[in-house]
Amino acid sequence: MRKGILSLLAVGVLATGGLTACGDDDKAADPGTGGNAKKAKIGVILPDSKSSARWETADRKYLEQAFKTAGVDYDIQNAQNDKAAFQTIAEQMITGGVNVLMIVNLDSGTGKAVLDKAKAAGVATIDYDRLTLGGSAAYYVSFDNVAVGKLQGEGLVKCLTDAKATKPVIAELNGSQTDNNATLFKQGYDGVLKAKYDSGEYVKGPDQWVAEWDNTTAGTVFEQMLTSTPNIAGVLAANDGLGNAAINILKKQKLNGKVPVTGQDATVQGLQNILNGDQCMTVYKAVKQEADAAAKLAIGLAKGEKGATSQKVTDPEGKREVDAVLLTPKSITKDNVKDVIDDGYVTVAELCTGDFAAKCAAAGIK
Repeated sequence: MRKGILSLLAVGVLATGGLTACGDDDKAADPGTGGNAKKAKIGVILPDSKSSARWETADRKYLEQAFKTAGVDYDIQNAQNDKAAFQTIAEQMITGGVNVLMIVNLDSGTGKAVLDKAKAAGVATIDYDRLTLGGSAAYYVSFDNVAVGKLQGEGLVKCLTDAKATKPVIAELNGSQTDNNATLFKQGYDGVLKAKYDSGEYVKGPDQWVAEWDNTTAGTVFEQMLTSTPNIAGVLAANDGLGNAAINILKKQKLNGKVPVTGQDATVQGLQNILNGDQCMTVYKAVKQEADAAAKLAIGLAKGEKGATSQKVTDPEGKREVDAVLLTPKSITKDNVKDVIDDGYVTVAELCTGDFAAKCAAAGIK
């Protein structure tokens, strides 16, 4: 119920705009702004490498490039979904002299504990990609996650419309309930689907959270959904991993390609599923833009500058406004898979392997 309430109160964008930075000597010793008291060093804690490939294949790469170009010291580590390891890494980074700590929390409780320790030590803090509810991060850099969910809902509606589906039963395979982003995605797609449910045009079917975004768990959950509700005609899966788990179960029933499935992250696997006709869409979040924006902010803070943004989000649990940078996501279908390639996020060599070479060619990817 708590998450249901948060989905109504969750992060709202109060203004739009880009990121700027300016010097502020008066704020140099403020834990929220970094400082000149010690050498610039930035610590980054990524969450895992299992829930999504992006953390290691994209975020780490782009952050490293930005830090190296700026000539600042940095330490990027992955907690591999271990809360104890997450806190240990943070403590080591703080005692090791970072003056900026950027985290992707595993849950808000663990994230808050780490952020509070950093703040007490005079370390500037940034929530990266996921907002820590009740936390103390001075800044938040992410995508507009309600907009991500809205694109997913609209994508599923288009796929069902194209398929001329009549009163389709929809299954919702949500992300981890401890991840505020999953709440925001659900807020976005439920905002689209509710009108369809209320009008009777669609039938609301099973609706379940998947702990820790675990794909194996998602497969088990969806198999149970399909057993209890064999007439499922559409699957709102919150990311490509969950979507692929559902597709694998649909394949067992020879329903893949017949039941539209959504996704998110534009992973190689997700894009291949789209080219194969098994997944109807994904949401592309240009991770380089997100990483570059976060790195620019972190580098400025590490050098004693004050970060200034023209966007804010509301932390409904902490009842505070957080300075933010929110980027715009993009819907990807078979018609524009090429856009992800053109942007450099996925390479032709990665995507167009084996049998997918011909499918890539048919989609205009060379």
